[in-house]
Amino acid sequence: MIHPDRKNDPGRRLPEHRLAEAVSLAAAMPELEVVGSEVVRLSKGIPGFLFGSGKIAEIKQRLEEAEVDLVLIDGPVTPVQQRNLEKEWGVKLLDRTGLILEIFADRARTREGVLQVELAALSYQRTRLVRAWTHLERQRGGFGFVGGPGETQIESDRRAIDEQVIRLKRQLEKVAKTRELHRAARRKVPFPIVALAGYTNAGKSTLFNRMTGADVLAKDMLFATLDPTMRGVVLPSGRRIILSDTVGFISDLPHQLVAAFRATLEEVLEADLVLHVRDISHPETAEQAEDVREILTSLGLRKEVPALEVWNKLDLLDPVSRESTLANAAIRPDVLTLSAWTGEGVDHLLDVVNDHLGEERHHRSLNLSFADGRRRAWLHERGLVEDEEQTEEGWKITALWSAKQEQQYRNL
Repeated sequence: MIHPDRKNDPGRRLPEHRLAEAVSLAAAMPELEVVGSEVVRLSKGIPGFLFGSGKIAEIKQRLEEAEVDLVLIDGPVTPVQQRNLEKEWGVKLLDRTGLILEIFADRARTREGVLQVELAALSYQRTRLVRAWTHLERQRGGFGFVGGPGETQIESDRRAIDEQVIRLKRQLEKVAKTRELHRAARRKVPFPIVALAGYTNAGKSTLFNRMTGADVLAKDMLFATLDPTMRGVVLPSGRRIILSDTVGFISDLPHQLVAAFRATLEEVLEADLVLHVRDISHPETAEQAEDVREILTSLGLRKEVPALEVWNKLDLLDPVSRESTLANAAIRPDVLTLSAWTGEGVDHLLDVVNDHLGEERHHRSLNLSFADGRRRAWLHERGLVEDEEQTEEGWKITALWSAKQEQQYRNL
């Protein structure tokens, strides 16, 4: 495992922490054994090889001594750099994006997950096609020098990938439509949706199990769960909610995966409340939190959706750090502290979730005449209209509202 530390990279994290995360990523693949890791400091990357000739020779000797078959580079590697380094070292090479794609491919369980990973992998592979051998060109067209070269192997591969991408996108569109139908069905049920989001390995699945009594896979491993899981939860007040557990985020999450998993991640966008779970014991918890916020923003999370930060893993803090963390959280109304592993603070979380969701809502069918345009506009302005159908006399509307909102409507 090699982490290139680019000194001119603004706002870069401590390379030792990034390397540790990269090693954890590699450890997430059961067939991989990490036999060594190193931070290589770069003033600037060499275009064709990434590293200088001296460092390449040094690493080659170490790879031969350790009989290494695969080198992982924690960062972006161009197709040309990958080809040249593999030729120099005589090993297979994966960059950060390639490794994450491999992990996702290994973890996908549902048909949707498999399709999403395959689409992301194809989009990635398309950018890795490098013209390496001219003998892969097909026959020239025409006779002698009249015709230009025929289709090259690269062009053929690229066309085959494009055709497969189109096929996968069509299949995923059907999946997205099915998921949207499920969401539409849930909207008709007056149960608010609470979504867990956060960095990978922050403890979302453990908290999900603690809150629901479910048995979702929860391990000290990056990307332990990929497919979203939803369960009903009865709060201490007796109110029912739907809790959703989603795939974890990570810094430099490949854009191919963000695009491919958009249908899955949209579960967060549909939520009435987002619980941003943080591993407060991690040395880079603040940077991880910023990564999560950036991804949620890029997905289009509405600003009006309330969010709470859940500082998890209190049980891993030493007494001094624990006291400081509790003091910092106490002055922030949007922060809760707990340990999903021991259950400490979970009951308080359930009470706060109930308070944030406000009053319980219910459905009501309304028949408005065309003269009731003011009331109809009032309903739409507040987002209370679940369904609307125009009739000969006016509108038939299904509203989802609280008792307070219904009384305000009656007073119009």
